[in-house]
Amino acid sequence: MVQVAVAVAGALSAAAGWWWVASGHSSVFRVLPAVHLVLGLLSLSLRGRELSLGTSVAGSAAAGMGSGILLYAGTLAFVAIVSRWGVFRRHVREAYAAAAREPLARRLALSLAVSVPGEELFWRGLFLPRVALAWGSGAAALVAVAAYVASNLPSRRLPIVAAAIVGGGLWTGLAWWTGGVLAPIASHIMWTGLMLVRPPGAAREMMPA
Repeated sequence: MVQVAVAVAGALSAAAGWWWVASGHSSVFRVLPAVHLVLGLLSLSLRGRELSLGTSVAGSAAAGMGSGILLYAGTLAFVAIVSRWGVFRRHVREAYAAAAREPLARRLALSLAVSVPGEELFWRGLFLPRVALAWGSGAAALVAVAAYVASNLPSRRLPIVAAAIVGGGLWTGLAWWTGGVLAPIASHIMWTGLMLVRPPGAAREMMPA
């Protein structure tokens, strides 16, 4: 019952965090890391550190990093094509213009050391297994991805929602395949780091040299 309550409250808090940012009250790098830190710590306290039960730790880490690189390459190609759509291109530029207000080192530290691990510990480490106990693994994967995407909708940015759809599906699949959170954490960290260091072409002019 406690895990169910945390799963529901966590999903709602993630959505509320994005809404707060999208409404202009604060920066994404000030709100989301705090939300994800709390969710990650709660998930650890309730579920432990199930890093990789179905595959070796080395195999999970390699699969995660490799998939993160592939996701980054796919994201560059996708953004290059879809950015011909003016609304999508504007959303990409606005997101990176807001991010550029924070130093790169701060963005990397908050994203890779706090936000990404906390987010994965919650969504793939607590939410997904909790739903699987009630509905089975197949239905749980669909529900987890749908809930993850729904929690990103309040961002009101098409690139964020698109990343949640594709990334959420990938990271959920990695968690299901490896039986733990190590692979999705590694994948998410690799993708996020590359997106921050070398953003898509539609956003590069918004970033400081």
